[in-house]
Amino acid sequence: MHFDAQTARAHMPKGLVALMDQAQGAINTEANAAAAEGVARRTFLKAAAASGFALGAYPLVATAQGAGAAPAGLKPFEQPSAFVRIDTDGTVTVTINRLDFGQGVQTGLPMILAEELDADWAKVRSVHGDAGPAYVDPAFGMHLTGGSNSLKNSYNQYRELGARTRAMLVSAAAAQWGVDASALRTNAGFVVGPGGKKLAYGALAEAAMQQPVPDKVTLKDPKQFRIIGKPTGRLDAKAKSSGQQDYGIDVRLPGMLTAVVAHPPVFGSQVQSVDDAAAKAIKGVRAVLRVPLDRGSEGVAVVADSYWIAKQGRDALKVEWNSTAVEKADSAQLLTSYRELARKPGAVKYNADTSALASAPHKISAEYVFPYLAHAPMEPINCTVRLDGDKAELWLGTQMPGLDAMAASKVLGVPVQNVKVHAQMAGGGFGRRAIPTSDYIVEACGVAKAARTAGISAPVRLLWSREDDIKGGYYRPMHVHRADIGFDAQGNILAWDHVIVGQSITAGSPFEAFMVKDGIDTTAVEGMKEPYEIPMKLSVHHPKVNVPVLWWRSVGSTHTAYAMETLLDEVARATKQDPVAYRLRLMGDKHPRHKAALQLAVAQSGYGKKKLAPGRAWGVAVHESFSSVVAYVVEASVKDGTPKLHSVTAGVHCNLAVNPKSVEAQVQGGALMGLSMCLPGAAITLKDGVVEQSNFGDFAIPRITDMPQVAVHIVPSAEPPTGMGEPGLPPLAPAFANAVARLTGKTPRELPFKLG
Repeated sequence: MHFDAQTARAHMPKGLVALMDQAQGAINTEANAAAAEGVARRTFLKAAAASGFALGAYPLVATAQGAGAAPAGLKPFEQPSAFVRIDTDGTVTVTINRLDFGQGVQTGLPMILAEELDADWAKVRSVHGDAGPAYVDPAFGMHLTGGSNSLKNSYNQYRELGARTRAMLVSAAAAQWGVDASALRTNAGFVVGPGGKKLAYGALAEAAMQQPVPDKVTLKDPKQFRIIGKPTGRLDAKAKSSGQQDYGIDVRLPGMLTAVVAHPPVFGSQVQSVDDAAAKAIKGVRAVLRVPLDRGSEGVAVVADSYWIAKQGRDALKVEWNSTAVEKADSAQLLTSYRELARKPGAVKYNADTSALASAPHKISAEYVFPYLAHAPMEPINCTVRLDGDKAELWLGTQMPGLDAMAASKVLGVPVQNVKVHAQMAGGGFGRRAIPTSDYIVEACGVAKAARTAGISAPVRLLWSREDDIKGGYYRPMHVHRADIGFDAQGNILAWDHVIVGQSITAGSPFEAFMVKDGIDTTAVEGMKEPYEIPMKLSVHHPKVNVPVLWWRSVGSTHTAYAMETLLDEVARATKQDPVAYRLRLMGDKHPRHKAALQLAVAQSGYGKKKLAPGRAWGVAVHESFSSVVAYVVEASVKDGTPKLHSVTAGVHCNLAVNPKSVEAQVQGGALMGLSMCLPGAAITLKDGVVEQSNFGDFAIPRITDMPQVAVHIVPSAEPPTGMGEPGLPPLAPAFANAVARLTGKTPRELPFKLG
């Protein structure tokens, strides 16, 4: 996901903005009441004196899209009260404003705050925030985990939160000692005074509540950092490695029931008839309910005492589906139509003069095919709903809790400020938990509402199976690229004509107004052309297909990086040039971060110096996505027509690496997910409208035997950090493909690789 935070709200549909403002109005009413009691004076309010200080005014508000509830002074997301709790034993609990679903923000954001707070890192803990106004993305103004923006957009925010809290602790100590605050310093959870006397943060916490919250604070020079930039073990590592970590799927409430839903095999179909007698006869089945689903579809929910009983009940259903009114997408037919579209110009993104193609001494004509891809997170989709009159509570791992709360409000018919979202740790997502339609939230709330109508008052947990997840959408769109390139004997690109065909991810969503420009979904073309100085004509077709699509980790760069980096490598081979030197020449002098990342990967890999084992070849690729650059130098082989990736050396430029361990982990994970696009079976296909894959037996993911050695090297920088959740994925597949091409003489034009 990639958003223009500065223009988002200005271009949002009026209906969405109105709904956001309605929610914000409820927030403002409560915030203004709090202001009358002292928030306007920027003082902390006492929430739990026995355990230190923790202002709860803003987190207690249900939900809002857009910050700025405070009538004056600091905005909700600038106030330490919503983010920091210090207990009397010195434990510092930091609330994070993002979903942690494996990327490590539950450690990275507390590191940033703890650095400026001068906390004792051994006593720092973290918890998820909710859909309150304090926990919006401060740049985008809505609740959002995506686009690798977590540390990038909240870096200064969390530094200032830590610095404000530290200043209040110092002020409290100065008042207690009767000295000027300027005479004091802090160190690892203590305020240190004249003569070396100390006061622990835990002892000062309650008094610090009474101190004014400073508007302006002075932040540390990066040279003073003792936490930021240091390789740090994750706060959740012990729980996850020991099986003690709870996820959304693990929510247990008193009396809770579990629901599974029979979804139509063709997207958008309706229930024609249902025979539920056998299902209702199963002991523990409480109800069988027809419920509305995502995108105008309909399903049948089985509510039972446990997941297994609910699944048995669903298996016993006899449902006839009516799909006469919906398109039945077919992968083979789509490929034919996409290929036809690719021969025609579409909506224009770049419009360089390509007349030199006709007379170019050397030419490449290429077609690329990229299939639909499932997100397949380890934790399947789930959402637990509890209704209480005109109030609702939701437990789930969500990347957009604010939008999901508004969707729940609409389905349940309760005021949005009465919807409480309990954000849970999520077991992966890769974009699947950031759905503009809030599909599984709508589904869960529809089931809970129908259950309540049927006389069931218990909380209901909706749970998808692995098969539901892989067959039920949403997917990375299928794409076809066509490229015609003219170049001379020195590899100078004379003209590049490129057409992309694929569904728009954001069309029809609240994000369309600012992410579709001149008929082009910006997610479809991100990564094209840059950083190379080449004359390119680029146009795009967005056919409408009855297949739900969504961003997939690194979004458009999953296919644009592959096309760009393999085509450039092909030009280098055709003109007998070193692919690294060729890329560096094309970059010119305007892209120092790309150069630094590529040169670091080259130097650390031994490229051009180390003798490879027989049958192996180097592969190179470099790509920027989400403001970070990752370059890969890989070693690969091909045996009996099967490619094998042996080693990966990464050069990473993400500016300041807040936690180098997390950067390393994200690059390793991104490389592995990039490898998954190359392996046999890594495709979602449809026949007569039905998804043909259902589980890991027919939608392949890499096994441990596929994992190469991965070495990650980071370019040193003190500049504010950029994103790392997604940039490790895009350059892996093209680097692998370029090594395969050097061994076979032929670039794989289709993913997954087909070398036969």
